[in-house]
Amino acid sequence: MPVTRYYCDLANVNVPKFFHQENEMTMGTLLQEVKAFIIETLDLEDVAPADIDDDAPLFGDGLGLDSIDSLELGVGLQKRYGLKISTESEETRQIFASARTLADFIAAHRTR
Repeated sequence: MPVTRYYCDLANVNVPKFFHQENEMTMGTLLQEVKAFIIETLDLEDVAPADIDDDAPLFGDGLGLDSIDSLELGVGLQKRYGLKISTESEETRQIFASARTLADFIAAHRTR
């Protein structure tokens, strides 16, 4: 009985971005950029990007930001990334929960 072999050319298969190793580098780079953006936008003295934990809360017990800081970050997000975020919604609280959630939001919605 003859054996039929099938070959698949994987070069032309569309693989979602999150499967690519370079995307991990891109998200890591974006996360560092977001931390620098927070520091720059809020003029945080004596804070380096390495001082901001990826998953620590930005408000309250974490970085200690307040509602005025959230407004400044919102204006900065619009200027730098072309994003507009409503000021009082549960989604906004989730977006600003940590540096990682903010980076995820920017990656998914940025226009610049």
